[in-house]
Amino acid sequence: MFTLPQKDSGTPTTSPGSVSTQGLHSNHGDGLEGECSRKPDQKPLKLYGVGDPTAMFSSDSPYLSSRGSVIKWFWDSAEEGYRTYHRDEYDEDKNPSGIINLGTSENKLCFDLLSRRLSQSDMLRVEPPLLQYPDWRGHLFLREEVARFLSFYCRSPAPLKPENVVVLNGCASLFSALATVLCEAGEAFLIPAPYYGAITQHVYLYGNVRLVCVYLDSEVTGLETRPFQLTVERLEMALEGANSEGVKVKGLILINPQNPLGDVYSPGELQEYLEFAKRHKLHVMVDEVYMLSVFEESVGYHSVLSLERLPDPQRTHVMWATSKDFGMSGLRFGTLYTQNQDVATAVSSLCRYHGLSGLVQYQMAQLLRDRDWINQVYLPENHARLKAAHIYVSEELRALGIPFLSRGAGFFIWVDLRKYLPAATFEEEMLLWRRFLDNKVLLSFGQAFECKEPGWFRLVFSDKTHRLRLDPGAKGSAQVSRSLPCGHGAWQPL
Repeated sequence: MFTLPQKDSGTPTTSPGSVSTQGLHSNHGDGLEGECSRKPDQKPLKLYGVGDPTAMFSSDSPYLSSRGSVIKWFWDSAEEGYRTYHRDEYDEDKNPSGIINLGTSENKLCFDLLSRRLSQSDMLRVEPPLLQYPDWRGHLFLREEVARFLSFYCRSPAPLKPENVVVLNGCASLFSALATVLCEAGEAFLIPAPYYGAITQHVYLYGNVRLVCVYLDSEVTGLETRPFQLTVERLEMALEGANSEGVKVKGLILINPQNPLGDVYSPGELQEYLEFAKRHKLHVMVDEVYMLSVFEESVGYHSVLSLERLPDPQRTHVMWATSKDFGMSGLRFGTLYTQNQDVATAVSSLCRYHGLSGLVQYQMAQLLRDRDWINQVYLPENHARLKAAHIYVSEELRALGIPFLSRGAGFFIWVDLRKYLPAATFEEEMLLWRRFLDNKVLLSFGQAFECKEPGWFRLVFSDKTHRLRLDPGAKGSAQVSRSLPCGHGAWQPL
Protein backbone atom coordinates (compact mmCIF):
# COMPACT_ATOMS: atom_id res chain seq x y z
CA MET A 1 0.00 0.00 0.00
CA PHE A 2 1.45 3.33 -1.03
CA THR A 3 1.82 6.13 1.51
CA LEU A 4 3.88 9.28 1.32
CA PRO A 5 6.95 9.67 3.53
CA GLN A 6 6.34 11.64 6.73
CA LYS A 7 8.67 14.46 7.61
CA ASP A 8 9.76 14.80 11.23
CA SER A 9 7.63 17.50 12.84
CA GLY A 10 10.68 18.99 14.53
CA THR A 11 12.62 19.42 11.31
CA PRO A 12 12.38 22.87 9.69
CA THR A 13 10.90 22.71 6.23
CA THR A 14 13.14 23.54 3.32
CA SER A 15 10.27 24.31 0.97
CA PRO A 16 9.66 27.89 -0.22
CA GLY A 17 6.85 28.38 2.30
CA SER A 18 5.64 26.73 5.47
CA VAL A 19 2.04 25.67 5.88
CA SER A 20 0.04 26.62 8.92
CA THR A 21 -3.30 25.19 9.94
CA GLN A 22 -5.14 28.45 9.41
CA GLY A 23 -7.17 28.73 6.24
CA LEU A 24 -6.73 31.75 4.01
CA HIS A 25 -10.17 33.06 3.16
CA SER A 26 -10.86 34.60 -0.21
CA ASN A 27 -13.77 35.79 -2.26
CA HIS A 28 -12.44 33.67 -5.11
CA GLY A 29 -13.48 30.24 -3.81
CA ASP A 30 -12.01 27.90 -1.21
CA GLY A 31 -8.68 29.66 -1.08
CA LEU A 32 -5.53 27.93 0.13
CA GLU A 33 -6.30 25.50 2.93
CA GLY A 34 -3.31 26.57 5.00
CA GLU A 35 -1.59 29.94 4.80
CA CYS A 36 1.77 30.23 3.03
CA SER A 37 4.44 32.41 4.61
CA ARG A 38 8.10 32.68 3.66
CA LYS A 39 10.74 32.17 6.33
CA PRO A 40 13.16 35.09 6.91
CA ASP A 41 16.17 33.11 5.67
CA GLN A 42 14.53 32.08 2.41
CA LYS A 43 15.36 33.98 -0.75
CA PRO A 44 12.50 35.58 -2.69
CA LEU A 45 11.47 33.89 -5.87
CA LYS A 46 12.73 35.17 -9.18
CA LEU A 47 10.26 37.66 -10.61
CA TYR A 48 10.40 36.58 -14.24
CA GLY A 49 12.01 34.07 -16.57
CA VAL A 50 12.72 34.17 -20.29
CA GLY A 51 11.84 30.78 -21.68
CA ASP A 52 14.26 28.71 -23.73
CA PRO A 53 12.19 25.68 -24.75
CA THR A 54 15.19 23.79 -26.14
CA ALA A 55 17.66 24.46 -23.32
CA MET A 56 17.67 20.75 -22.46
CA PHE A 57 17.61 19.57 -26.07
CA SER A 58 19.88 16.57 -26.35
CA SER A 59 18.67 14.39 -29.22
CA ASP A 60 19.29 14.51 -32.93
CA SER A 61 18.22 12.42 -35.88
CA PRO A 62 20.00 11.89 -39.19
CA TYR A 63 16.58 11.68 -40.85
CA LEU A 64 15.22 15.02 -39.62
CA SER A 65 16.03 18.66 -40.08
CA SER A 66 17.26 20.50 -37.00
CA ARG A 67 13.74 21.89 -36.66
CA GLY A 68 12.28 18.40 -37.03
CA SER A 69 14.62 17.08 -34.35
CA VAL A 70 13.46 19.76 -31.93
CA ILE A 71 9.82 18.94 -32.67
CA LYS A 72 10.49 15.24 -32.05
CA TRP A 73 12.33 16.09 -28.84
CA PHE A 74 9.30 17.95 -27.51
CA TRP A 75 7.21 14.83 -28.01
CA ASP A 76 9.81 12.55 -26.44
CA SER A 77 10.39 14.77 -23.38
CA ALA A 78 6.97 16.22 -22.64
CA GLU A 79 4.58 13.31 -23.11
CA GLU A 80 6.03 10.61 -20.87
CA GLY A 81 3.17 10.38 -18.39
CA TYR A 82 0.50 10.65 -21.07
CA ARG A 83 2.08 7.90 -23.18
CA THR A 84 2.51 5.67 -20.14
CA TYR A 85 -1.15 6.15 -19.30
CA HIS A 86 -2.32 5.19 -22.78
CA ARG A 87 -0.29 1.99 -22.65
CA ASP A 88 -1.96 1.00 -19.37
CA GLU A 89 -5.27 2.85 -19.30
CA TYR A 90 -7.70 1.94 -16.55
CA ASP A 91 -10.91 0.17 -17.57
CA GLU A 92 -13.19 -1.32 -14.94
CA ASP A 93 -13.74 -4.44 -17.03
CA LYS A 94 -10.75 -4.85 -19.35
CA ASN A 95 -7.94 -3.37 -17.23
CA PRO A 96 -9.06 -2.80 -13.61
CA SER A 97 -5.46 -2.46 -12.42
CA GLY A 98 -4.60 0.20 -15.00
CA ILE A 99 -3.64 3.83 -14.51
CA ILE A 100 -6.22 6.34 -13.32
CA ASN A 101 -5.69 9.62 -15.18
CA LEU A 102 -6.12 12.57 -12.82
CA GLY A 103 -3.58 14.60 -14.75
CA THR A 104 -5.32 15.45 -18.04
CA SER A 105 -7.85 18.28 -17.74
CA GLU A 106 -10.93 16.70 -19.28
CA ASN A 107 -14.54 16.67 -18.14
CA LYS A 108 -15.63 13.03 -18.10
CA LEU A 109 -18.83 13.61 -16.13
CA CYS A 110 -21.45 14.28 -18.82
CA PHE A 111 -20.93 11.78 -21.63
CA ASP A 112 -24.49 10.52 -21.16
CA LEU A 113 -25.95 13.98 -21.80
CA LEU A 114 -23.66 14.72 -24.74
CA SER A 115 -24.07 11.37 -26.45
CA ARG A 116 -27.85 11.68 -26.37
CA ARG A 117 -27.79 15.22 -27.76
CA LEU A 118 -25.22 14.52 -30.47
CA SER A 119 -27.13 11.40 -31.57
CA GLN A 120 -30.38 13.19 -32.26
CA SER A 121 -31.61 13.39 -35.83
CA ASP A 122 -31.04 17.14 -36.22
CA MET A 123 -27.30 16.53 -35.89
CA LEU A 124 -27.16 14.22 -38.89
CA ARG A 125 -27.18 16.14 -42.14
CA VAL A 126 -25.22 15.76 -45.35
CA GLU A 127 -25.53 18.20 -48.23
CA PRO A 128 -23.09 19.32 -50.95
CA PRO A 129 -21.73 22.51 -49.27
CA LEU A 130 -20.71 20.49 -46.21
CA LEU A 131 -18.56 18.21 -48.36
CA GLN A 132 -16.86 21.01 -50.30
CA TYR A 133 -14.11 23.48 -49.43
CA PRO A 134 -15.55 26.09 -47.07
CA ASP A 135 -14.62 29.68 -46.38
CA TRP A 136 -11.40 29.08 -44.45
CA ARG A 137 -12.69 31.22 -41.58
CA GLY A 138 -15.50 28.68 -41.20
CA HIS A 139 -18.91 28.35 -42.77
CA LEU A 140 -20.91 31.55 -42.36
CA PHE A 141 -23.78 29.70 -40.64
CA LEU A 142 -21.36 28.55 -37.93
CA ARG A 143 -19.67 31.93 -37.47
CA GLU A 144 -23.09 33.55 -37.11
CA GLU A 145 -24.02 31.00 -34.46
CA VAL A 146 -20.71 31.47 -32.63
CA ALA A 147 -21.25 35.24 -32.57
CA ARG A 148 -24.73 34.81 -31.09
CA PHE A 149 -23.48 32.21 -28.58
CA LEU A 150 -20.60 34.37 -27.35
CA SER A 151 -22.80 37.47 -27.24
CA PHE A 152 -25.19 35.67 -24.89
CA TYR A 153 -22.79 33.75 -22.63
CA CYS A 154 -20.06 36.41 -22.52
CA ARG A 155 -22.74 39.06 -21.87
CA SER A 156 -21.27 41.44 -24.41
CA PRO A 157 -22.70 44.98 -24.22
CA ALA A 158 -23.41 44.88 -27.96
CA PRO A 159 -24.00 41.93 -30.33
CA LEU A 160 -20.76 40.37 -31.54
CA LYS A 161 -20.17 40.22 -35.28
CA PRO A 162 -19.66 37.03 -37.33
CA GLU A 163 -17.02 38.77 -39.49
CA ASN A 164 -14.82 38.87 -36.35
CA VAL A 165 -15.09 35.10 -35.83
CA VAL A 166 -12.57 32.54 -37.08
CA VAL A 167 -13.09 28.80 -36.52
CA LEU A 168 -10.20 26.35 -36.05
CA ASN A 169 -9.69 22.83 -34.73
CA GLY A 170 -9.04 23.77 -31.10
CA CYS A 171 -7.26 26.34 -28.97
CA ALA A 172 -3.85 24.70 -29.48
CA SER A 173 -4.11 25.66 -33.15
CA LEU A 174 -5.26 29.13 -32.17
CA PHE A 175 -2.24 29.73 -29.96
CA SER A 176 0.03 28.45 -32.71
CA ALA A 177 -1.61 30.58 -35.40
CA LEU A 178 -1.67 33.76 -33.31
CA ALA A 179 1.97 33.35 -32.30
CA THR A 180 2.95 32.90 -35.94
CA VAL A 181 1.07 35.94 -37.25
CA LEU A 182 1.75 38.33 -34.35
CA CYS A 183 5.45 37.70 -33.65
CA GLU A 184 8.74 37.47 -35.46
CA ALA A 185 10.83 34.38 -34.70
CA GLY A 186 12.53 34.78 -31.32
CA GLU A 187 10.04 37.31 -29.94
CA ALA A 188 7.96 36.55 -26.87
CA PHE A 189 4.68 36.73 -24.97
CA LEU A 190 4.31 37.45 -21.27
CA ILE A 191 2.40 34.76 -19.39
CA PRO A 192 1.62 34.47 -15.66
CA ALA A 193 3.14 31.31 -14.18
CA PRO A 194 2.11 28.71 -13.20
CA TYR A 195 0.30 28.24 -16.49
CA TYR A 196 -0.93 25.43 -18.74
CA GLY A 197 2.46 24.21 -19.89
CA ALA A 198 1.50 22.98 -23.37
CA ILE A 199 1.25 26.62 -24.46
CA THR A 200 5.06 26.56 -24.61
CA GLN A 201 4.84 24.07 -27.48
CA HIS A 202 1.85 25.77 -29.08
CA VAL A 203 3.69 29.05 -29.63
CA TYR A 204 7.17 27.62 -30.29
CA LEU A 205 6.90 24.67 -32.66
CA TYR A 206 5.60 26.65 -35.65
CA GLY A 207 6.19 30.28 -34.70
CA ASN A 208 9.51 29.96 -32.81
CA VAL A 209 8.01 32.30 -30.20
CA ARG A 210 9.11 32.21 -26.58
CA LEU A 211 7.30 32.84 -23.31
CA VAL A 212 8.42 35.23 -20.58
CA CYS A 213 7.08 33.84 -17.31
CA VAL A 214 5.60 36.30 -14.83
CA TYR A 215 6.26 34.25 -11.72
CA LEU A 216 3.48 34.25 -9.12
CA ASP A 217 4.07 33.44 -5.46
CA SER A 218 2.11 31.34 -2.97
CA GLU A 219 2.95 33.92 -0.30
CA VAL A 220 0.45 36.76 0.04
CA THR A 221 2.35 40.05 0.29
CA GLY A 222 1.70 43.77 0.01
CA LEU A 223 -1.69 44.58 -1.45
CA GLU A 224 -2.31 41.02 -2.65
CA THR A 225 -5.39 39.22 -1.34
CA ARG A 226 -4.78 35.63 -2.46
CA PRO A 227 -1.93 33.22 -3.23
CA PHE A 228 -0.46 33.30 -6.74
CA GLN A 229 -2.12 36.64 -7.47
CA LEU A 230 -1.30 38.41 -10.72
CA THR A 231 -0.70 42.15 -10.36
CA VAL A 232 0.24 44.87 -12.82
CA GLU A 233 3.39 45.45 -10.77
CA ARG A 234 4.52 41.91 -11.53
CA LEU A 235 3.72 42.39 -15.21
CA GLU A 236 5.74 45.61 -15.33
CA MET A 237 8.76 44.00 -13.65
CA ALA A 238 8.69 41.00 -15.97
CA LEU A 239 8.42 43.20 -19.06
CA GLU A 240 11.28 45.41 -17.87
CA GLY A 241 13.40 42.35 -17.14
CA ALA A 242 12.78 40.84 -20.57
CA ASN A 243 13.58 44.13 -22.26
CA SER A 244 16.84 44.36 -20.29
CA GLU A 245 17.84 40.99 -21.75
CA GLY A 246 17.10 42.15 -25.28
CA VAL A 247 13.92 40.10 -25.64
CA LYS A 248 11.17 41.76 -27.67
CA VAL A 249 7.79 41.16 -26.01
CA LYS A 250 4.81 41.39 -28.36
CA GLY A 251 1.91 40.32 -26.20
CA LEU A 252 0.35 39.02 -22.99
CA ILE A 253 -1.46 35.70 -22.57
CA LEU A 254 -4.26 35.50 -19.99
CA ILE A 255 -6.20 32.34 -19.11
CA ASN A 256 -9.55 33.08 -17.46
CA PRO A 257 -10.54 30.99 -15.52
CA GLN A 258 -6.88 30.24 -14.94
CA ASN A 259 -5.29 26.83 -15.44
CA PRO A 260 -3.99 25.37 -13.09
CA LEU A 261 -4.96 27.83 -10.34
CA GLY A 262 -8.66 28.18 -11.13
CA ASP A 263 -8.49 31.94 -10.52
CA VAL A 264 -11.31 34.01 -12.01
CA TYR A 265 -10.26 37.57 -12.77
CA SER A 266 -12.58 40.37 -11.71
CA PRO A 267 -13.64 43.04 -14.23
CA GLY A 268 -11.35 45.49 -12.44
CA GLU A 269 -8.37 43.16 -12.75
CA LEU A 270 -9.08 42.50 -16.42
CA GLN A 271 -9.28 46.23 -17.06
CA GLU A 272 -5.94 46.79 -15.31
CA TYR A 273 -4.19 44.06 -17.32
CA LEU A 274 -5.60 45.42 -20.58
CA GLU A 275 -4.57 48.98 -19.70
CA PHE A 276 -1.05 47.73 -18.97
CA ALA A 277 -0.95 46.06 -22.37
CA LYS A 278 -2.21 49.19 -24.10
CA ARG A 279 0.50 51.33 -22.47
CA HIS A 280 3.13 49.03 -23.92
CA LYS A 281 1.33 48.33 -27.23
CA LEU A 282 1.06 44.63 -26.46
CA HIS A 283 -1.44 42.21 -27.94
CA VAL A 284 -3.58 40.39 -25.37
CA MET A 285 -4.71 36.83 -26.04
CA VAL A 286 -7.44 35.80 -23.60
CA ASP A 287 -8.14 32.09 -23.33
CA GLU A 288 -11.67 31.67 -21.91
CA VAL A 289 -11.97 27.96 -22.56
CA TYR A 290 -13.36 27.28 -19.03
CA MET A 291 -15.86 30.17 -18.99
CA LEU A 292 -18.94 27.92 -18.62
CA SER A 293 -17.22 25.62 -16.12
CA VAL A 294 -17.54 27.97 -13.13
CA PHE A 295 -19.61 25.76 -10.84
CA GLU A 296 -19.59 27.76 -7.59
CA GLU A 297 -22.49 30.19 -7.57
CA SER A 298 -20.54 32.62 -5.38
CA VAL A 299 -17.84 32.98 -8.03
CA GLY A 300 -18.87 35.62 -10.52
CA TYR A 301 -17.32 35.12 -13.94
CA HIS A 302 -16.85 38.05 -16.33
CA SER A 303 -15.62 37.56 -19.87
CA VAL A 304 -13.31 40.16 -21.32
CA LEU A 305 -16.00 40.55 -23.98
CA SER A 306 -18.40 41.74 -21.26
CA LEU A 307 -16.39 44.91 -20.60
CA GLU A 308 -18.09 48.12 -21.66
CA ARG A 309 -14.90 49.35 -23.25
CA LEU A 310 -11.82 47.47 -24.40
CA PRO A 311 -8.76 49.69 -23.95
CA ASP A 312 -7.21 48.45 -27.21
CA PRO A 313 -9.76 46.41 -29.20
CA GLN A 314 -7.41 46.00 -32.18
CA ARG A 315 -4.93 44.14 -29.96
CA THR A 316 -7.42 42.10 -27.91
CA HIS A 317 -8.07 38.55 -29.14
CA VAL A 318 -10.41 36.11 -27.36
CA MET A 319 -10.48 32.35 -27.78
CA TRP A 320 -12.97 29.72 -26.68
CA ALA A 321 -13.60 26.05 -27.49
CA THR A 322 -16.01 23.22 -26.71
CA SER A 323 -13.20 20.98 -25.41
CA LYS A 324 -13.65 21.93 -21.75
CA ASP A 325 -17.08 23.48 -21.27
CA PHE A 326 -18.77 20.74 -23.32
CA GLY A 327 -16.42 17.86 -22.53
CA MET A 328 -15.45 17.41 -26.19
CA SER A 329 -11.65 17.53 -26.18
CA GLY A 330 -11.57 14.90 -28.92
CA LEU A 331 -13.89 16.76 -31.27
CA ARG A 332 -11.45 19.68 -31.82
CA PHE A 333 -13.50 22.84 -32.19
CA GLY A 334 -12.16 26.27 -31.24
CA THR A 335 -12.95 29.83 -32.15
CA LEU A 336 -11.20 33.19 -32.21
CA TYR A 337 -12.96 36.51 -31.78
CA THR A 338 -10.96 39.57 -32.83
CA GLN A 339 -11.94 42.99 -34.15
CA ASN A 340 -8.62 43.22 -36.00
CA GLN A 341 -9.34 42.12 -39.55
CA ASP A 342 -5.66 41.83 -40.44
CA VAL A 343 -5.22 39.32 -37.62
CA ALA A 344 -8.44 37.50 -38.54
CA THR A 345 -7.40 37.21 -42.18
CA ALA A 346 -3.88 36.02 -41.37
CA VAL A 347 -5.18 33.37 -38.96
CA SER A 348 -7.81 32.34 -41.53
CA SER A 349 -5.06 31.65 -44.04
CA LEU A 350 -3.62 29.10 -41.60
CA CYS A 351 -7.04 27.46 -41.28
CA ARG A 352 -6.15 25.58 -44.45
CA TYR A 353 -4.12 23.39 -42.10
CA HIS A 354 -6.29 23.66 -38.98
CA GLY A 355 -9.85 23.64 -40.28
CA LEU A 356 -12.88 21.55 -39.40
CA SER A 357 -14.87 19.32 -41.70
CA GLY A 358 -18.19 20.69 -42.90
CA LEU A 359 -20.06 17.94 -41.05
CA VAL A 360 -18.49 18.91 -37.73
CA GLN A 361 -19.18 22.59 -38.39
CA TYR A 362 -22.85 21.76 -38.94
CA GLN A 363 -23.00 19.75 -35.69
CA MET A 364 -21.37 22.58 -33.73
CA ALA A 365 -23.82 25.13 -35.10
CA GLN A 366 -26.73 22.89 -34.09
CA LEU A 367 -25.32 22.44 -30.61
CA LEU A 368 -24.57 26.11 -29.98
CA ARG A 369 -28.00 27.27 -31.14
CA ASP A 370 -29.84 24.86 -28.83
CA ARG A 371 -30.07 27.35 -25.98
CA ASP A 372 -32.91 25.47 -24.26
CA TRP A 373 -30.88 22.26 -23.95
CA ILE A 374 -27.75 24.14 -22.88
CA ASN A 375 -29.49 26.24 -20.22
CA GLN A 376 -32.08 23.80 -18.93
CA VAL A 377 -30.35 20.43 -19.25
CA TYR A 378 -26.62 20.55 -19.82
CA LEU A 379 -25.24 23.46 -17.79
CA PRO A 380 -27.26 22.84 -14.60
CA GLU A 381 -26.40 19.14 -14.56
CA ASN A 382 -22.78 19.69 -15.53
CA HIS A 383 -22.29 22.27 -12.78
CA ALA A 384 -23.98 20.02 -10.23
CA ARG A 385 -21.74 17.07 -11.13
CA LEU A 386 -18.60 19.21 -11.12
CA LYS A 387 -19.51 20.64 -7.73
CA ALA A 388 -20.23 17.22 -6.23
CA ALA A 389 -16.91 15.80 -7.44
CA HIS A 390 -15.08 18.90 -6.23
CA ILE A 391 -16.69 18.71 -2.79
CA TYR A 392 -15.77 15.05 -2.41
CA VAL A 393 -12.10 15.50 -3.31
CA SER A 394 -11.80 18.74 -1.31
CA GLU A 395 -13.21 17.12 1.81
CA GLU A 396 -10.83 14.18 1.48
CA LEU A 397 -7.87 16.53 1.10
CA ARG A 398 -8.93 18.47 4.19
CA ALA A 399 -9.33 15.25 6.17
CA LEU A 400 -5.78 14.29 5.20
CA GLY A 401 -4.40 17.69 6.19
CA ILE A 402 -3.23 18.48 2.67
CA PRO A 403 -3.28 22.18 1.77
CA PHE A 404 -4.74 23.12 -1.57
CA LEU A 405 -5.98 26.02 -3.61
CA SER A 406 -9.24 25.87 -5.51
CA ARG A 407 -11.53 28.61 -6.77
CA GLY A 408 -14.72 26.86 -7.85
CA ALA A 409 -13.90 26.92 -11.55
CA GLY A 410 -12.39 24.43 -13.97
CA PHE A 411 -11.72 20.74 -13.40
CA PHE A 412 -8.71 20.81 -11.10
CA ILE A 413 -7.38 21.50 -7.63
CA TRP A 414 -3.89 22.96 -7.09
CA VAL A 415 -2.49 20.73 -4.34
CA ASP A 416 0.40 21.60 -2.05
CA LEU A 417 2.55 18.51 -1.37
CA ARG A 418 5.70 20.44 -0.49
CA LYS A 419 5.90 18.96 3.00
CA TYR A 420 6.37 15.49 1.46
CA LEU A 421 9.54 16.46 -0.42
CA PRO A 422 12.73 15.52 1.47
CA ALA A 423 14.27 18.61 -0.12
CA ALA A 424 12.64 21.52 -1.94
CA THR A 425 13.90 20.60 -5.40
CA PHE A 426 12.30 19.75 -8.70
CA GLU A 427 14.23 16.49 -8.68
CA GLU A 428 12.32 15.47 -5.54
CA GLU A 429 9.09 16.68 -7.11
CA MET A 430 9.70 14.45 -10.11
CA LEU A 431 10.47 11.47 -7.87
CA LEU A 432 7.16 11.98 -6.08
CA TRP A 433 5.36 12.25 -9.43
CA ARG A 434 6.91 8.98 -10.56
CA ARG A 435 5.87 7.36 -7.31
CA PHE A 436 2.28 8.33 -8.02
CA LEU A 437 2.61 6.95 -11.57
CA ASP A 438 4.20 3.71 -10.35
CA ASN A 439 1.16 3.29 -8.14
CA LYS A 440 -1.24 3.81 -11.05
CA VAL A 441 -2.14 7.48 -10.53
CA LEU A 442 -1.27 10.07 -13.17
CA LEU A 443 -1.06 13.62 -11.82
CA SER A 444 0.54 16.75 -13.27
CA PHE A 445 3.58 18.12 -11.44
CA GLY A 446 4.19 21.80 -10.84
CA GLN A 447 7.32 22.21 -12.94
CA ALA A 448 5.25 21.29 -16.01
CA PHE A 449 3.32 24.51 -15.32
CA GLU A 450 6.51 26.55 -14.71
CA CYS A 451 5.68 26.85 -11.02
CA LYS A 452 8.86 27.99 -9.29
CA GLU A 453 8.01 26.38 -5.95
CA PRO A 454 8.67 22.61 -6.04
CA GLY A 455 5.94 20.43 -4.60
CA TRP A 456 2.72 21.71 -6.16
CA PHE A 457 0.59 19.29 -8.19
CA ARG A 458 -2.58 19.65 -10.27
CA LEU A 459 -5.25 17.08 -9.45
CA VAL A 460 -8.17 16.75 -11.88
CA PHE A 461 -11.43 15.84 -10.14
CA SER A 462 -13.88 15.86 -13.09
CA ASP A 463 -14.04 12.09 -13.41
CA LYS A 464 -16.52 9.33 -12.69
CA THR A 465 -17.45 8.77 -9.06
CA HIS A 466 -16.04 5.26 -8.79
CA ARG A 467 -12.63 6.53 -9.86
CA LEU A 468 -12.59 9.15 -7.13
CA ARG A 469 -13.80 7.03 -4.22
CA LEU A 470 -14.36 3.52 -3.00
CA ASP A 471 -17.18 1.82 -4.90
CA PRO A 472 -18.35 -1.31 -3.07
CA GLY A 473 -20.14 -2.52 -6.17
CA ALA A 474 -17.00 -2.56 -8.31
CA LYS A 475 -14.83 -5.61 -8.90
CA GLY A 476 -11.29 -6.28 -7.72
CA SER A 477 -8.87 -3.40 -7.59
CA ALA A 478 -11.30 -1.19 -9.50
CA GLN A 479 -12.95 -0.68 -6.09
CA VAL A 480 -10.08 1.50 -5.04
CA SER A 481 -9.79 5.23 -5.37
CA ARG A 482 -6.37 6.19 -6.67
CA SER A 483 -6.82 9.92 -6.67
CA LEU A 484 -4.23 10.25 -3.91
CA PRO A 485 -0.95 8.39 -3.59
CA CYS A 486 -2.41 5.44 -1.75
CA GLY A 487 -2.32 3.62 -5.08
CA HIS A 488 -4.34 0.43 -4.84
CA GLY A 489 -5.37 1.14 -1.24
CA ALA A 490 -8.28 3.28 -0.12
CA TRP A 491 -7.79 6.88 1.03
CA GLN A 492 -4.97 6.83 3.58
CA PRO A 493 -3.54 9.49 5.88
CA LEU A 494 -0.39 10.71 4.20
